Amino acid sequence: MVPVDAGVLDAVSNATYYNPHEVLGGHLGPQGHDDTTTVRVLRPLAAEVAIITPDGEYPASHEHNGVFVALVPSTASPDGWSVPDYRVRVRYGEDAPLVEDDPYRYLPTIGDLDLYLFGEGRHERLWEAMGARVTRYDDPMGSQDGTPGQVSGTAFTVWAPNAHAVRVVGDFNGWDGRRHAMREIGSSGVWELFVPGAHAGQTYKFQILNASNQWVMKADPMERSHEVPPKTASVIVDSTYPWHDSEWLSHRASRDPHAGPVSIYEVHAGSWKAGIRSYRELADQLVDYVAKEGFTHVEFMPLAEHPFSGSWGYQVTGYYAIDSRLGGPDDFKYMVDRFHKAGIGVIMDWVPAHFPKDEFALGRFDGTPLYEDPDPLRGEHPDWGTYVFNFGRNEVRNFLVANACFWLGEYHVDALRVDAVSSMLYLDYSRKPGQWRPNIHGGRDNLEAIDFIKEANATAYKNNPGIMMIAEESTAYEGVTKPTSMGGLGFGLKWNMGWMHDTLQYLHEEPINRKWHHNEITFSLVYAYSEHYVLPISHDEVVYGKGSLFGKMPGDDWQRYAGVRCLFAYQWAHPGKKLTFMGNEIAQYGEWNHDGSVDWDALKWAEHRQVQSLVADLNALYKSSPALWSQDFDPAGFQWLTSDDADHNTLSFVRIGTHGEQMVVVVNFSGEAWQDYQVPLTRGGTWTEVLTTDDEKYGGSGIHNGRVTAQPGEFHSRDWSVRLTIPALGAVFLKPDD
Repeated sequence: MVPVDAGVLDAVSNATYYNPHEVLGGHLGPQGHDDTTTVRVLRPLAAEVAIITPDGEYPASHEHNGVFVALVPSTASPDGWSVPDYRVRVRYGEDAPLVEDDPYRYLPTIGDLDLYLFGEGRHERLWEAMGARVTRYDDPMGSQDGTPGQVSGTAFTVWAPNAHAVRVVGDFNGWDGRRHAMREIGSSGVWELFVPGAHAGQTYKFQILNASNQWVMKADPMERSHEVPPKTASVIVDSTYPWHDSEWLSHRASRDPHAGPVSIYEVHAGSWKAGIRSYRELADQLVDYVAKEGFTHVEFMPLAEHPFSGSWGYQVTGYYAIDSRLGGPDDFKYMVDRFHKAGIGVIMDWVPAHFPKDEFALGRFDGTPLYEDPDPLRGEHPDWGTYVFNFGRNEVRNFLVANACFWLGEYHVDALRVDAVSSMLYLDYSRKPGQWRPNIHGGRDNLEAIDFIKEANATAYKNNPGIMMIAEESTAYEGVTKPTSMGGLGFGLKWNMGWMHDTLQYLHEEPINRKWHHNEITFSLVYAYSEHYVLPISHDEVVYGKGSLFGKMPGDDWQRYAGVRCLFAYQWAHPGKKLTFMGNEIAQYGEWNHDGSVDWDALKWAEHRQVQSLVADLNALYKSSPALWSQDFDPAGFQWLTSDDADHNTLSFVRIGTHGEQMVVVVNFSGEAWQDYQVPLTRGGTWTEVLTTDDEKYGGSGIHNGRVTAQPGEFHSRDWSVRLTIPALGAVFLKPDD
C-alpha cells in the first residue's frame, strides 16, 4: 500500500485537506512496485466496499474514518504501468450494494492555460472554464447504469484563494460535503472537482472552510441558473437550445449599429403584463407588441439573478445566471431568438458597479474581501449598502469583463446598458470629505475602475461585432463615447440625463410660464454633439412619487394628452437615439409599480389608444427618414431655424441626413395654436406635412397644413419661409416633396 501520513489521512477523511486527490483515487506503487495500484476511496458510513477493475473485484479494508483502501493490479502498456480504470461497489447497512463511479479518478477539468489567463485577468471566455459544466467522457467500463461508452457528470470549479478547504454539496450527494472535497490547483486559488452523475437540474453550493476557519455555504459565483428566490442554491445547467438567428447575427456583424435608427422600448420583465410566468410566454406577447409599435430595440432592466425583486434587478448576486423567476437559460434564449426573428434588437442592463451583501453570494466569499475592494474607503457604497468590486484585481476584473462577453456571446444579446457608471468613475461618489482617499495622482478619478471600463468595452466590441455598449452616466466626464484608442472610455452611446432633466423640468411648468424657462428646452443643443447620446425617458422618471408621464403634464386631460404627444414628437425629432419606458407609450395615468403591471385597461379609452398610435407612427416615420438619424452625432445633421421664440414657446429646426435628406420640425409648447406662424426654410419648392401630433386620429383638434409652398424672401437668415398653423401643444413635421 502507498503509505499516507496519519494527520493527512484524518484531514482527508473529514474533507478538510486542500488536495484530496493526493490521497484518494488510484496511485501506483508503493515505490518500486508499479505493477500494483493503491486505491483509496472515501465512503462514510459504508458497511462494505470493493474496487472493481477490468481484471476483477477486490475487497477494500476500512483504514480510517470512512476511508477504505485496496491493492489492485496496475494496467500494463508498452509505455509502462498505469492506474487501471475502476468503479466502487458500496453497501450501506442492510441495503443492496451500489456500483458508483469515483470523482478522484479524474484528471483536472481546468487547464493550465485557463488558469494562466485567469490569473492575468485575460480569460475572455471564463464561463467555459469555471462554474458548473456538464461534461461527458468516453469510458471503456461504461457509465453507472452499465451503458458502455460514456460517463456523464459535472465539473465544478471555483475561485477561493484564501479558503482552507472547499467542498461541493448538492442533490447528488445528499448535501453531505464529506463525499466531494475539492482540490486546489497549484497556487491559483482555483478549486476543482468532477462529480460523475451530477446532472442538469440538480441544485448545489460550495461549502467553504474560510480564512476564519468557519464553514460557510456559498452559491456559485459563475452559476448559470439559480433556485427561484428566496431559495439560494445554484442549479446545474446543460443548455441545448438550437438557435435560429444566424442571419441576424451575420447582419449585425456587418454594420455599425450606432449609425442607424435606434428606438428603444424599456421593459421590466416582471411587471410588463400581469400573469406572465415565463420568458417564453413573455416572448409570445411582447415581441409582437414591440414590433407593432415599431421600436427597433427592447431593453430589459437587469435579468441576471437577484434575490430581492424590489431592487428591480440592480442588486445582482448571480452575474452569469438568468433570473429564474421566469425560467431558465433556454427559455431566455428562446425569447431573444424570437426578437431577432422579428428584426428587433435586445439590450440588457448590466450592473458591474456594485453587488449586495447577501451571505450566500459574493460578499466575503472565502472569508476575506475577495470580489470587493478591501479598502474600507472604497469597498462599500454608502447610498446603497452594497460592496464595490475590486477593479484593480486581475481575477475580479476578468470575472466582470468575461461576464459582458458572456451575455453578448452566449445569449446573443445585442447591447449592454451599463448601470451607474458615474459611481465607478469617482472615488468621492456619494462620499463626504474624509470618507474617501485620492488616487496616486491626488485626484478623484477611480483609475482602476476606469481601466476596467475601457477593457470591458474594448473586449466586448472586439469579440462581438455589431453590438453596442451604452453608458448610464450622469456627469460631465469627458470622452465617455470616445474610443479607447483615443483615450476615451470606449462606450458607443451615453444616456443624455441632462436632456431628460431639462425637458421634464420645462414641461412641468404651466405653458404660460414656459417663456421664462425657454433656455431649458434649447440648452441641450449646446452639448448635443459632445457625446453620442441616447435620449431617455426611463423607469427612474415614473416611479417613487414622480408620477407618470401623463401625470407630469400640467392642465386638463386634453392638455395632458397633447403634452405627452408633443414630448414624444420633440424627443423623436431631437438629435440622439430614443428610449421610453413601458406604459409611457399609452400615457397611462399612474406611475410604475414593479409589483403591478402596465395599465393595459387604459386602452379601453380612445385617448390612450391614440397616443399609442402616435408612438407607432413616429417610429415608422423615424425609421424611414434618414434625416432623423443618419447624422445624430454630427453637427451637420442639425440646424436651428428659430430657437429664440420664447414668447410663443415654439422651436423650429431642420434635421439633415448624410445624403442631404431634410425634415423640418416645428414644436409648439404653448397652450395656444399659432395661426399664420412664419417658419424659415432651407429651400424653396413645395413641402408636405408628413405628421402632425394634432391629427384627430391621435386625439388632436385636427389642425392640418397639408402641402405648402415656400415663399422667397429673407427671414431669420434664410432665403425661404412658409406660414403655417401650429397646433397648441403640438408638433409638425415637414418634408420637401423632391
